[in-house]
Amino acid sequence: MNPKEMTGLEIMQAFADGKFPTPGIAKTIPMHPSEVEHGRVVFIATADASHSNPLGGVHGGFAATVLDSVTGCATHTVLEVGEGYGTTDLNIKMCRPLPYDTPLIAEGRVINAGRSLVISEGYLRDESGKLYAHATATNMIIR
Repeated sequence: MNPKEMTGLEIMQAFADGKFPTPGIAKTIPMHPSEVEHGRVVFIATADASHSNPLGGVHGGFAATVLDSVTGCATHTVLEVGEGYGTTDLNIKMCRPLPYDTPLIAEGRVINAGRSLVISEGYLRDESGKLYAHATATNMIIR
């Protein structure tokens, strides 16, 4: 499989199926895709003690990284062969402290795909649907 000959959706599906190596960030911030479709991805992410802040809670950077990942990966699913993307803007609203050792569901969805920019949103929730963080992102398409 040559990623240079694949659409963004095909790349993300191959990643979810384990056909590509796990990226380093997914080792630092444990997250993996559970669903991939055109314009939408779902990851499962779990914070542990290595993600703590000086006050003993989960560092906000955990949520920021997960939400940047799912909004970016949702963007990736709408790209054509040979296109890439870069995050130009990421806005996050933290709704409540994140729990340790609890799998969280991170969903990213494309809101609008234009010629040069893709706008997406992401949510970080627990299994009951409780919202922990929300994000919007703008990604520039790189050709």
